[in-house]
Order: sequence, then C-alpha cells, then structure tokens
Amino acid sequence: MSTNKNLLVELFVEELPPKALKKLGEAFASTLAASLQSQGLVAAGAKVTPFASPRRLAVHVEGVAGKAADKAVQQKLMPVAVALDASGAPTPALLKKLAALGADASAVPNLKRTGDGKAEALFLDSVVPGATLAEGLQRALDEAIAKLPIPKVMSYQLADGWSSVNFVRPAHGLVALHGEAVVEIKALGLSAGRTTQGHRFEAAVSPVTLRDADSYAAQLESEGAVIASFDARRAEIARQLAAKATEQGLQPIDDEALLDEVTALVERPNVLLCRFEPEFLAVPQECLILTMKANQKYFPLLDAAGRLTHQFLVVSNIRPADASAVTGGNERVVRPRLADAKFFFDQDRKRSLADRVGGLDKVVYHNKLGTQGERSGRVRAIARRIGDQLGGAVLADAADRAALLAKADLLTDMVGEFPELQGVMGGYYARHDGEHEDIALAIEDHYRPRFAGDALPRNPVGLAVALADKLETLAGLFGIGQVPTGDKDPFALRRHALGVIRMLVEGGLPLDIHRLVGDAFAAFGPAHGQAQAEVGFFLRERLAGWLREQGYSVQEVEAVVESRPERWAEIPKRLAAVRAFAALPEAASLAAANKRVGNILKKSEAGAAVDVQPALLKEAAEAALFDALGAVQPAADAAFERGDYTESLLALAALKVPVDAFFDGVMVNADDAALRNNRLALLRRLHAAMNRVADLSRLAA
Repeated sequence: MSTNKNLLVELFVEELPPKALKKLGEAFASTLAASLQSQGLVAAGAKVTPFASPRRLAVHVEGVAGKAADKAVQQKLMPVAVALDASGAPTPALLKKLAALGADASAVPNLKRTGDGKAEALFLDSVVPGATLAEGLQRALDEAIAKLPIPKVMSYQLADGWSSVNFVRPAHGLVALHGEAVVEIKALGLSAGRTTQGHRFEAAVSPVTLRDADSYAAQLESEGAVIASFDARRAEIARQLAAKATEQGLQPIDDEALLDEVTALVERPNVLLCRFEPEFLAVPQECLILTMKANQKYFPLLDAAGRLTHQFLVVSNIRPADASAVTGGNERVVRPRLADAKFFFDQDRKRSLADRVGGLDKVVYHNKLGTQGERSGRVRAIARRIGDQLGGAVLADAADRAALLAKADLLTDMVGEFPELQGVMGGYYARHDGEHEDIALAIEDHYRPRFAGDALPRNPVGLAVALADKLETLAGLFGIGQVPTGDKDPFALRRHALGVIRMLVEGGLPLDIHRLVGDAFAAFGPAHGQAQAEVGFFLRERLAGWLREQGYSVQEVEAVVESRPERWAEIPKRLAAVRAFAALPEAASLAAANKRVGNILKKSEAGAAVDVQPALLKEAAEAALFDALGAVQPAADAAFERGDYTESLLALAALKVPVDAFFDGVMVNADDAALRNNRLALLRRLHAAMNRVADLSRLAA
C-alpha cells in the first residue's frame, strides 16, 4: 500500500478574465478533487485548498494515495443453461465471454451459480486493480479542464506549429507534485514539471522551482512575489485599504464585487493613496464614484458622514521604493474621466427636465408598446390613481408631476454615459430646476427597489410612482405575451413583482391589489382579461415565495395567500394570527373540520338557502352550533374589523366542541330538501366566519 502524500497541481496561463477568476479557481479545485475521490485516490472530506491568481489556477489536496485500493467485483456472465452443456462442460459462448474478460476455461470451476430471476446464472469474481495516481490524476485533470465554467473559449496554436487547443487563455506551464515527486501527466500540450513563474517584474527567482507540494504558496510568495490564494490576496487588499483609509481618518467605499475584481487583477497588491482636484466634488458624488469604480477600479474614500472626498485608493501590482510615479500616473488618468463627468453635468443643467419630456416621444420603449413618451403617459395615469387613493388630490398631482419628469433624464448626457445613474441624475436635475423636494426624491427613487434588499422609495410620491412604473411594466409585457419562463426573465419581471410586493407589504400601503392591477391594465385600454389574470397569479406566486423566504411555513403562507386578501399590507398581521391560532390545542380539529365543510359546500347544489332558519334546526347539535356561532361571530367580526386578526381567530376556538358535535350527530345531506338546505346554509355561515382571516383548511394535516 503506497504512502499517502499531499498533491499540488497548477496550470500557469496568460491573464485570466478577472470577473470569472474566483469561479474558475473554485471549479478547477473542486472538480479535480471530486474526480480523485471517485477513483479512490483520496478520502472523502480530505482538505482541498484552491489557488487562483491572474496567471494561474491551482489546487492542493491532502492525503492523496499513490495508487487506489484494488476492488473486488462480481460480474454476471450468462444463464447456466446457455453457459454449460448437458454434461456440465463450458459452451463456446461461455469461453468467448471469459476470453473477453481476460480469463479462460480454467476459471470455470470457480464460477458462482446464483439465482437471477427465473433462471440460475453464472457470475465471475475478479479483482480490478486500483488506478495509479498518474492514471487517476490525468483523468481528473482532463475532467477539471473540460468542466471549467469558461466565459469564452480561445483557440490557440501549440509550439509544434501544427496542433491547436481550446482553453480560456493560452497555457504555458503545468505542475504536478505528489509530495516531492513529479507526477507524469499532460494537458493542453504541456508535460508536468516542478517549475512555475512568479511575478512578471518583482520575482526574486525566475523560474520558481518548487521543492514539494506543501511549499507551493510559501515559495511563490517569498521567491515569486505572488500571493497565490485568491482569499488570502483579497484579505490582504482589504487590510491595506482599511489601514490606508484610517491613516487619513476616512473609510473606503464598501463594494464586494469591486474587491473581487481587483483581487483578480493583481498578484502582489500594494494600496496607494491618490488625490484629485477638490473642485470636481461639485459634481454629484454618484457620478464620480461610478466613474472611478467602473472605469478605473479605484476605491473612493468617504468621510464619516458618507460624503465623497477628493482622495481615493488604488491597488497597484508593484511595490517600487518610490511610488510617486504610480500615484502620479493614476491621478493623471482619472482627471479626464472626472472632467468628462463635470462637463456632462454642466451641459445637462442647461436644459430643464420639463423641456426634455417631449423628446421621449422619439425614444422607442418596445416595438409593441410604443415610445418612452407613451409609456410615461401610462405611468402618469396609474400613479395619479395610486396617489389619489393614498392621499387625495394633492398627492395625485405630485405623483403625476413626478411621473411626467421621471424618465426625462434618459435624454441627458450623464445618463447616456452612465445608464446606472438613471433616476439618480433626474433627482439632481429636478432640484436644479426648482422642483419640490418631494418630486426630486420621487424621481430619484422611482426605480426602487432595484434588487433584493434595496431600500424602498422614501416618500409617498416616490412610492406611488415606483408602484406605477413596475405595474405598468408587468401589465405591458404580460399583455404582449412576454411572460417569464423557467430561468428566462429578460425583462426582470420577477424583480418588478418583488418590488411591488415589498412596497405594499413593507411599506404598509392601504391599497387593494386587485384594483392596482386593474388600473395598470386600464392604462393600456380594454381587452386584457387573460393577461390581467396572469399578472394576478404571477404576483401571488412571487408573494408566496417571498413570504417563505421570510421564514413562514408553507401551510401558513398558503392559508393567508390562498384566501386572496385584497390589502397585502395586512399580510404580516394575518400570518401572525395564523401562527397564534395554529398553536391552540383546538387548531387541528377546527382546521380539519373547516376542510370538511369546504368539501361539502363544493359538492352542494347551487340553490341552497342563504339564511339559516332557526325553526328548521331539528337536531340539538345543529341548534347548539347555531347558538355558538351567534355568540362567537360578533366578537370575531369586531376584532377583524379593527384589524386585530389574532383576536379574531382566537375567538373561533370556542367553536371546536359544537363543530365536533355537529359532525358526530347531524346528517347534512338529509332527504328533506328544506332541512338539507338549512344545514348547508349553517355550514356556509360557519365557513365564512372561519375563513375571513385565512383559509384555515390549509392547516389541516
């Protein structure tokens, strides 16, 4: 049995795509280790350490065997009747099968006879030799390369001038070390060795000759000036950013995606402090921050109040004794970017948003839904109705004005250069134009929430316009059949639906969802019945999913959502009430009875009486239920009307005994039609009383 040793595999390549590097490194390591495990070369749970730098993908796996253990296998050959003749001698068919498996007639006496279905069959016991590390690692490396989540494959020619291979970037080196020994494998036209390259400019030794698998990270750092681990390099950048910012009494902007991208661009991070001219701070800080982050990969520095300062941090890949050339170069590079932003801002303010509105009629929104101007008209109509419901004519007028101006910043130079700033720039320009602060905030916020966890609009005007904008999008696109399918959602309609849900529920808006959807479709004109129903179903489906993510059970969510409440702002209170009711000892029995009542009513004839006639209550149990309902319902209804849903449901607990007695002692479907209809009317009243807050039958086991 060979001794287990640690394994190191590295592919040295040209600069990898930075936004994909982290995922490539993790996939390379996990796939290669999983393949080794499946071949019996490494134990389950062995420690696997991925490495990923701009020019390398590598993995360190602990406890890898030089050879996998042999495996005993039993292989079915054929039925005994086919394998042996009448005298028990092997038939030609059996000898041929044995030969194909590397055995001969001498194996026949050792074959096992075992019942298999209707007939006995012969089985051959054999031992399959375990894979050697060279064989298994070759297979694992081939699989890891084939399964890499490569964004875009390159085809390049090998050194022989004839062969070509496809990979994410041209590969120039392969390392495979099992302990101190090189494992002889090949990949991408390369043979494995023990040498790799360090930093392009700052490596102390070139190439770096690795002593063994365990010295990889340490040697690369000390001799090659490279931090090979993505996580370690990221942590070092974060540490340097925080330290350099603290020296200035400032804080770097928090951006995990930017930190990941910069980690993928450098091998030996060195954070440096740079500055730009303070006069650029007259430009909205969102513009400056975006241009520094997106175009230059810089980290803007903020003061304690979160305001942008004229200082920023860069992550250099070199550590010169005198860094002035590096900082000066970065300061020169950023200046034209900031000057462009200032120019756009100054030019845009020469025309008001109101002056730009007419230009939206020339911008196509969707070839089946018209222009941005037409869309703005629809959003205005919906926003005015929402505003009227939330705050009367004053709020309706404000929502109308904000909706009129909300899309005008799409025609500005700044948004043309930075589409991510739409809405934000509209808010700045609205203030410059002298619009009321409520209008400016609404324009700025009307795309919110843009993503899960994003803040909601900050005032009622913004909520009205944001709701209108998302509802118009849903109604328009569902109306032309652009419905999300599977994982395809090109217009982000699931995100729009979630935004509507969060504004209604978290914003506590006293709005009727059915009326909202109806108003949205009304803005498009008549004949959208099917699409309107689809939007309603889509919103309920997203609502149920969102509530489950908040920690409510499937039964709790179904009980509330399937009862079709009109005002979703009340849903948290309804869910709390259902949870409190479900904890009662009477809950299970009442939920089961409620389900039974529902099934009976579904099957009953349509012409049953509407009102219960006390004179027809012949059985003591039905009279007792009628009396109990009369005693309980007023309190339950009063609690419901004042919004105390928990109290409303808890009041129903008193019905358990009379409900159980009713089903034990009363035949609902009596032969006498008058009695039958009266009992159905009693059950209808019971059903209505029990299901005002939620559909309690959903709690039944």
